[in-house]
Amino acid sequence: MEYRLGIDQVRRWLPHRAPFLMVDRILSIEPIGSVDDRDFGSSKVGIKVLGLKCVSYNEPIFQGHFPQFSIFPGVMIVETMAQVASFSVYPYFMKTPDQDPPALETILIGVDDVRFRKPVVPGDTLHVSTTVTKCRGRIWAFDAVATVDGERVAEASILANLNLRN
Repeated sequence: MEYRLGIDQVRRWLPHRAPFLMVDRILSIEPIGSVDDRDFGSSKVGIKVLGLKCVSYNEPIFQGHFPQFSIFPGVMIVETMAQVASFSVYPYFMKTPDQDPPALETILIGVDDVRFRKPVVPGDTLHVSTTVTKCRGRIWAFDAVATVDGERVAEASILANLNLRN
């Protein structure tokens, strides 16, 4: 199955809303193993997600973040990476894009090895690629890379707690 998600599916999955919804589109998700297998142990290492964030000058953040030299804040790039990473479990829960998502909370609990290589400015299209590197029960680790026009602009290692509420 191909996983290309537009803004309606993204909004259905993520609890975030403007101004903190940082994902405009999911371009691909590459699940590992059977999507019917919800054993989230080490068997899920290697899941890849590619997401897209279109950076617009109309975003409220630019009113106060260097109005004379508008750059997208690094913390927002990291948030974008975390939101894209949350789609790693999407194929295992969503059999159709219009179904209601599970009561799943993906909470950011750590960020390491963050590097910002180039400024991201209004008009840029931020491509974020994430890969699951570790799964230990509810704690998942991801490597994330953000690029603009094929050039790396940021990278980070992200740790999240995936909690399925009953």
